[in-house]
Amino acid sequence: MRNLAAITQKELKSFFASPIAYVVSAAFLAVAGFLFVMILFITREASLRYLFGNLVVILFFIAPAISMRLLSEEFRSGSIELLMTSPVHDWEVVWGKWFAALGLFLAMVALTLFYPLVLKILGNPDWGPIISGYIGLILMGSTMLALGELTSSMTSNQIVAAILAVVFILILWLLDALAQYTTPAIGSVFTNMALSSHYSDFMKGVIDTKDVLYFLSVIVGSLFLATQILQSRRWR
Repeated sequence: MRNLAAITQKELKSFFASPIAYVVSAAFLAVAGFLFVMILFITREASLRYLFGNLVVILFFIAPAISMRLLSEEFRSGSIELLMTSPVHDWEVVWGKWFAALGLFLAMVALTLFYPLVLKILGNPDWGPIISGYIGLILMGSTMLALGELTSSMTSNQIVAAILAVVFILILWLLDALAQYTTPAIGSVFTNMALSSHYSDFMKGVIDTKDVLYFLSVIVGSLFLATQILQSRRWR
């Protein structure tokens, strides 16, 4: 666990030592703030439901921007050789970097907690959907970061890693829409695999165990595959 914590701390410092953390955070908060004001002005509702629905679209691009460098930069610079010859396990490298990316994402989400306070001042919001919405947003962001690290383990080019992550995320998001063009059996599989079908309930105030387990499974599966890819490089 000491190695895991050290890698997480080192990666977090590298985030904030470069413009990435600041540029990505500023972009996320600027768009989120604009959407919050516009949605509040249009709907006149003390609710974040529509905002959560729009924020996930922003994550399609924000999550890959955060995660694209996690392993790709190590491959490009050659510093991965130092990591692989140091007394750390491959899984510690993969999970430590993911925890660092997650820490940055959670900090960004924490800055949006100002929105519920505004709703409290202006009206009487239903806190159930707000809490579940934040839980869903965090699970979705965590999953996208894991998928981003998986694609980052496949290439030394950060741009390629980011593009692959966006493609993977979009495919998983759109599987539910594709289900209507297939047989009921295949459609059911597509629906159960789709990110969108497991996210929608959170915006309604429903926290279902199967949805939580789905996101956790994708996270663990993505990081497991990233670890296997990293291990395969030891023998090249």
